[in-house]
Amino acid sequence: MNSHIFGRSCTASLPTAVSGDGCWIIDSSGKRYLDGSGGAAVSCLGHSDPDVRAAIHAQLDQLAFAHTGFFTSEAAERLADLLIEQAPPGIERVYLGSGGSEAVEAAIKLARQYVLEIGEPERRHIIARRQSYHGNTLGALATGGNAWRREKYAPLLIETHHISPCYEYRGRNENESAKDYGRRVANELENEIQRLGPDTVLAFVAEPVVGATAGAVPAVPGYFKRVREICDQYGVLLILDEVMCGMGRTGTFFACEQDGVAPDITTVAKGLGAGYAPIGAMLCSGAIYDTIASGSGSFQHGHTYHGHPLAAAAAAAVVTTLRDRNLVQRAARMGETLHAALTNRLGQHPHVGDIRGRGMFRGIELVEDREGKKSFDPDLKIAAKVKKAAQELGLIIYPASGTIDGKHGDHILIAPPFIISEGEIMELTDRCAAAIELAVSSTLPERR
Repeated sequence: MNSHIFGRSCTASLPTAVSGDGCWIIDSSGKRYLDGSGGAAVSCLGHSDPDVRAAIHAQLDQLAFAHTGFFTSEAAERLADLLIEQAPPGIERVYLGSGGSEAVEAAIKLARQYVLEIGEPERRHIIARRQSYHGNTLGALATGGNAWRREKYAPLLIETHHISPCYEYRGRNENESAKDYGRRVANELENEIQRLGPDTVLAFVAEPVVGATAGAVPAVPGYFKRVREICDQYGVLLILDEVMCGMGRTGTFFACEQDGVAPDITTVAKGLGAGYAPIGAMLCSGAIYDTIASGSGSFQHGHTYHGHPLAAAAAAAVVTTLRDRNLVQRAARMGETLHAALTNRLGQHPHVGDIRGRGMFRGIELVEDREGKKSFDPDLKIAAKVKKAAQELGLIIYPASGTIDGKHGDHILIAPPFIISEGEIMELTDRCAAAIELAVSSTLPERR
């Protein structure tokens, strides 16, 4: 078939998705795929939720679009109220966009405008972590520490600074407790602030649970509390990127709840629209908003489609569904079932180094040698082979390579809809294990 679509790959021939049924996607040939990754941790409600679809239809019948330079809308106001009901302490305002990259761009720009309005214009440096990802627009890409994604566009990126991730499987020393390890890597933030000059640092940006770049890596207990202390000590804004790990994905509405901290600014997307509409949001503290409101009076930023009523209505229905059906609590509970199933099936697999994550957000790190944690040769493209084998078996999983340093390491991300059943979890686990076996046996001669 000839296509005029400019796809992610110019060589791939993809099946055509035509319908959805719960946790499943059906292609034009009738083949069914268990969506084991929710796309990219997006489809938290599956692909056929009746309440969300009804809300979209109702909004479309009432009002499709009204530009935010002239109007607010009932849908946007309702969504903002719902988000603030669930938000961390101190978070009081919501700025709606069309996706995660937009939300992160808005967060960075708000941080800069805020320091201008409090009379600290010298604050300009952004610190983030290596092996992170914050979006594909240039500001978000510059902030992220995904070396592979940054490489081609490096000359276009603003200067940012990166410290070590909190990546226990790879970073903690044998004679080091988890607490001591967390404090050591958190203190790198203080060292970097001092190196740059404490009065010049604008913000520290981090994912509470690192998503696509490193594969569902949670921080060790105490890490983010120390980060919060350092930010407060030096007047640095803490921006927590929950685009992938938020909206109940890790078993609490906001992932940072489990770390016992509240950010100054946070971002959500993916699960906010659950795949039913493209939407994201930047949320900020009342203190930041009040500073803008009593100063210049407006945030110098905006997009044509931000606060779109149709997308806001879809997201409001998603948040209401998550709340009223107790699906965030279900994600926590079923996440433990998923982790137990993966551990039972793959915990001793010779090419599975680590199974990690929280809630319905799990990563499997693939290794050539389990004992020595040796990664596969990057040229083997193991993660891509596992994805291909899984899709042939009727399973969608989210792969990535460069897990360790941007070049070495492979993982797959498991992030199914919160509505997944125990039987479907077992099916997911079986197909995932089979896909790993197929990929490894086709690559390593001794496994054939």
